[in-house]
Amino acid sequence: MLDGNLLLYCVLALILVAEFVNGWTDSPNAIATVVSTRVLSPYQALIMATVLNAIGAMSGTAVAATIGKDIVRPDVINLTTVAAAMIGIIFWSTLAWYWGLPTSESHALIAGLTGAGLATAGPESLLWTGWSKVLIGLVFSTFLGFFGGLLLMALLYRMLANSRPGTVRRVFGRLQIVSAGFMAFSHGSNDGQKFIGVFTLSLLLGGILPSFQVPLWVILMCALTMGLGTAVGGWRIVKTMGLRLTKLEPVHGFAAETAAALTIELATRLGIPLSTTHTINTAIVGVGATRRFSAVRWGVTFEIVTAWILTFPVCGAIGWGAAKILLLLTAA
Repeated sequence: MLDGNLLLYCVLALILVAEFVNGWTDSPNAIATVVSTRVLSPYQALIMATVLNAIGAMSGTAVAATIGKDIVRPDVINLTTVAAAMIGIIFWSTLAWYWGLPTSESHALIAGLTGAGLATAGPESLLWTGWSKVLIGLVFSTFLGFFGGLLLMALLYRMLANSRPGTVRRVFGRLQIVSAGFMAFSHGSNDGQKFIGVFTLSLLLGGILPSFQVPLWVILMCALTMGLGTAVGGWRIVKTMGLRLTKLEPVHGFAAETAAALTIELATRLGIPLSTTHTINTAIVGVGATRRFSAVRWGVTFEIVTAWILTFPVCGAIGWGAAKILLLLTAA
């Protein structure tokens, strides 16, 4: 039988590795457009994203509570369940990062927890409270992201119809710094909270915390780990989103980031865990589609959508299988 404290430390380490991988594949969403339009250098954008992600993660705990308490029942799962979910996330997200595809850590986390929960305690481990918010989040990230980007860009085209291109680029070059900062903050406020929620759940399951309350040191540790991951491997995703999806100018980046950030912030305040990857990607596609439908590289879009679709079944299956194996090992 594996010592309880050792198991807890192993699980917490796995969560931090998953958060680090999240930095590879998800945090670059916040800075992809501002780097691709050359408004900020990768180094400047990274510093901004790291700081504002951390501030955003500290702006509330509604999403952390949804992930930690409302997806699977804390009273019927254990640390093995969480460990299995993290294994699924790390494997799938690393594979997607290798191919330069921005996966959704939100969906990977939810699917992994679900698969591992089913293996540990069966269908009664799932909670409709959290899953209803997940389904709402899918609508938010897909439709609000796309149509928000499309409508905002269409409005800007109408407002700027008689403006000089050089003036537009100069003005929105400055404004895009603000929108990128807003996107980084909103990313931290929603996505940063998800692993904070799982970390806190593990402390609860390990007997360290008497109830589900998020400590400040957990927020800081997870935010820093995510920023470190972005620094190490985020460029692959920046390249896919900022350069391969569609050609972007500062005004396009401003529209995509603003539409995505507003959508994410609305979801965060409602405690809805949505995919920030979906949101910014659909916003970029919406912005690109306002010029002409062919302006979007639909082949790249198809690759990204395929990765999204596969995330739920793959991470769920890995979480289920890993939980079964870990339950056998910890019982031995």
